Order: sequence, then structure tokens, then C-alpha cells
Amino acid sequence: MRKSSLLLRSGLTVAAASVLPFAMAADPAAAVSGISVSTTGSTVSVTTRACTNVNGSWGTASLLNSRQANFAQGRQVSLSGTDALQSAAWSGVSAGTYTVIVVCSNGTTAGTQSVVVSGPSPTRTASATSSPSRGVMGGVGGATKDFTTLTLVGGGVLVGAGGLAAAWYLRRKSKPYRL
Repeated sequence: MRKSSLLLRSGLTVAAASVLPFAMAADPAAAVSGISVSTTGSTVSVTTRACTNVNGSWGTASLLNSRQANFAQGRQVSLSGTDALQSAAWSGVSAGTYTVIVVCSNGTTAGTQSVVVSGPSPTRTASATSSPSRGVMGGVGGATKDFTTLTLVGGGVLVGAGGLAAAWYLRRKSKPYRL
């Protein structure tokens, strides 16, 4: 009895875990809408494959802000492209939440999708700086500029102490271990 309920619970868990990646991968907005909307800085672009060319026109895309209610109130741009892919873009879009609607030239709506614009990316400029004329100053981070006799003697003592410590360590290591 215990084994069968354990197998049933683990079987249900495995079934749920195997379905989860497919449920997460399915984007409801992309499944319903025939358009794809993307943003880069303050530019919003839309692409679709749903429209056909009627009398030299693919259709129109409209960008609506939160205060606009219908297609005619938004910023309208004509679609351009080929039989395989049509696109439109808006530049200089301020930060906020927008709705993109695409209406093909035959009057059908290709899709509607919301998009969030975070605003323009900050522009950074690099300026050239002069390089040091005397090279890199080592030691105390360049804080010491006058190398007096005391500084040189102190450095020599440190180097000598390091050498003596290394010799003592190596000599002690080469002797056999005694109890």
C-alpha cells in the first residue's frame, strides 16, 4: 500500500515536471498575436508575416500610449517589407507602456501587443588622458619620491632577511627527520 501511493505521487510529480517546460515556453501573447514587438533604447519596432500587398501597401502599424483608446489616435507608420516579412519602427519613444496594433491593407488586424519602453540608453564618451612621463612608480604607490640612504638600506635589509629565511628553510628541509 505504501509503495503504490509513493509511486503514484512520484509519477504525478514526474508528469507535472515534464509538462512544465512546455507550458513555460508557450508565450500567450505570441500565440494569439501575429506580430512580434521589440524595443532597443527609445526605438520600438514591430514585425509580422500576416499581411499581403494590396495596391502597393502592406498595411499600417499604430503605437498607442496609455491615454489613447483606438488605432486612429496612435502614432501611425506604414509597413514596409516583402512577402515573407513586413516591419515598422518608431524612434524617439519616451519611457512608458504602449500598445502596438497592426492592421493589414485588406482591413484585417494582424495582431495587438503591449510593450514597455525603458527610455533612451545613456551615451558615454571616452576622453584621452596623458600618460605618465617617468613610467610607473612602484613601491609605496608613488608616495615616496626621494630615495634616501635610509630607504635603500631598509630595502636591502628586507631582501637579505628574505634570502636568509629561504636558505634556513631549505637547509632544514634537507635534513632527515629525527625524533
